[in-house]
Amino acid sequence: MQSTISIPHGWKYPRFTLGQRTEQGIIIGIKYYLNDSLLAYEYDEGWRYVVMPDINSIEEGNHLENEIKLLKPQELKTLLEAEISKHLHQVQLLTYELEAIPGGLADG
Repeated sequence: MQSTISIPHGWKYPRFTLGQRTEQGIIIGIKYYLNDSLLAYEYDEGWRYVVMPDINSIEEGNHLENEIKLLKPQELKTLLEAEISKHLHQVQLLTYELEAIPGGLADG
């Protein structure tokens, strides 16, 4: 089941999505500063993105929409291929562990 997020009438639509990989990292949160709010007065109206530099980081940064830069297609492809390779290696290691268990894959 896919979740749906509704954007209230009058709000601009965000340019980026949760989980999107960018030059700054992966987007893990989105917040909106409404026009006429204190936060918009201080920091301007619009979307802010919470970005984690990498999946193993405890750091996260807040970025204005105009600060977010998309990865070039080749950069994204390289990043995704590396992630896939890492996960395939993990699956291989887990398969070896499973095969070592009496009654595991080989027996059953």
